[in-house]
Amino acid sequence: MIQNFNVQGGPKFGRDNLPKLRAVLTQMDLDGLLVPHEDEYQNEYLPDSNERLMWVSGFTGSAGAAVVMTDRAIMFVDGRYTLQVRAQTDDSLFTYESLEGGGVATWLVNNVTAGQRIGYDPRLHSPDALDKLRKAIEGAGGALVALDENPIDAAWDDRPPVPMVQITVQPMKFAGISHHDKRAQIAQSLKKAKADAALITAPASVAWLLNIRGGDVMCSPLPLSSAVIYDDGKVDFYVHAQKVNDAVRAHLGNEVALREEDALPDGLAELSGKTVWIDPSTASAFMFDTLGKAGAKIHRAMDPVMLPKAQKNEAEIAGTTQTHLRDGVALARFLHWLATEAQNGEQDEISAAQKLEEFRSLYKGLKDLSFETISGAGPNGAFPHYRVNTDSNLKLERGSLFLIDSGGQYPDGTTDVTRTVAIGSPSADMIQHFTLVLKGHIALAAIRFPEGTSGHQLDALARMSLWNAGLDYDHGTGHGVGVYLGVHEGPQRISKGPNAIALKPGMIVSNEPGFYKSGGYGIRIENLQYVHAPKPIKGGERDMLGFINLTFAPIDRTLVDVDLLSPAERDWLNAYHAEVFEKISPNVPDDVAEWLKEVCAPI
Repeated sequence: MIQNFNVQGGPKFGRDNLPKLRAVLTQMDLDGLLVPHEDEYQNEYLPDSNERLMWVSGFTGSAGAAVVMTDRAIMFVDGRYTLQVRAQTDDSLFTYESLEGGGVATWLVNNVTAGQRIGYDPRLHSPDALDKLRKAIEGAGGALVALDENPIDAAWDDRPPVPMVQITVQPMKFAGISHHDKRAQIAQSLKKAKADAALITAPASVAWLLNIRGGDVMCSPLPLSSAVIYDDGKVDFYVHAQKVNDAVRAHLGNEVALREEDALPDGLAELSGKTVWIDPSTASAFMFDTLGKAGAKIHRAMDPVMLPKAQKNEAEIAGTTQTHLRDGVALARFLHWLATEAQNGEQDEISAAQKLEEFRSLYKGLKDLSFETISGAGPNGAFPHYRVNTDSNLKLERGSLFLIDSGGQYPDGTTDVTRTVAIGSPSADMIQHFTLVLKGHIALAAIRFPEGTSGHQLDALARMSLWNAGLDYDHGTGHGVGVYLGVHEGPQRISKGPNAIALKPGMIVSNEPGFYKSGGYGIRIENLQYVHAPKPIKGGERDMLGFINLTFAPIDRTLVDVDLLSPAERDWLNAYHAEVFEKISPNVPDDVAEWLKEVCAPI
């Protein structure tokens, strides 16, 4: 559970492993290989055995790709990782390009020569992304070659073992609905779409559908596995047998057939002539190819589990509410520590992140972090997805801002919260920018909206005050969150990018506007909230949806310019702080309770 802050990866990986890979490419009569940062399950976090990009390059970022040719190698990253990729890879072996814009496809168009054979592992690419790469390579006169064995796996002689963590049952008191009823619900969706079966490749969807959890990847309680669900509600569950104990077998019952994970291609071949629902955003090109070769009729659509999973039931909302209250106690103790002991300028990003994890571990049920803590002091806070390590670690200096974005995984819920805190006295610019971000946060927290509204339609509310000051931020405003599942889930989101998925009751989303001054500081205020059922508004003609807050942690009032807040915004902040004090203060030590009383007092 303890986050590792040591620098992993590094240039040695490329120096040691590129020659091994190129030897295999020569044996396979290949001129190059596409190396995405993906695994067979399209997971956010990869098990060590699937960290192929790190093995070949030393790069450990979450977004990247490489093209390894027999005579050169190219790393592609987005703007978050331009410094990290140069620190972790050997620039005598790799050149650097941007993932943004045309990315890998543009490089292939301009650099592949006629007759070259570029290999790829079809298990690691979505069909849509692969189509772009294929057009680029073939347009340049080359050939894109599907491989039965990944050349990296063949060259990786000390590859870590595939994780085999025991699966656990998610109790009904937390799941709320039996897997029998969930399977029946999905089966009805299949019948409506005239599909005989659906291939579910996302481990989070499998876990939710069958009311199970696992531990095969960090930060997400996922069992690496796949499933085929049929229109009668029966399921073929493809998973390594040694992960499944007798209790799990009894829980699954006789309508869920256990099949070895490696038997999935054979299982798909049995769907010849059937109409199979499959999601091109979560399933790999290999799955589409296998079904196509088997003679199945493919129904391309969003994973049928995704939308029901996103709409939390009463038990899931109740569980995650209790999770956030426990998490709020740990947060209060941590923020008290920041406001007292950490104000001397001697603490640093790593010690602060460790302190927060220490407080979280004191309370019931913490299983893991929900993601690697973003602990950014001063200029490091200006990188929205910053990950501290021993090389980048900065002290929390007086006169600076400290941004910490963190979360926990508990059996009854998943948390994600960001607070920005002044260390010493903040500047006038810091206060102004923080207050503009707060105004956006309040606007999104307080909005009422009609059924059928998407997060895309609400996104501007969180940006309006920043826009009016000529400012903005470049990340999304809100993402979906699971219940003891992934901290980032869809299909709902709140962002500039178009998204037609309507916000529905029970959906959990983050509310996290921000502002980032390059070389100076970062500001983000993040709570989780969920969509409540339609309610009337006095004098109104239509019932409206809205949000109910889940996260309870004080907002740093020393960073708030009260004169910039409207009366309604002041009322919101005072009401929020009153609720924080009411819910959290009875469960913290006396000195923390006294501090909470002060920082939660009305403005």
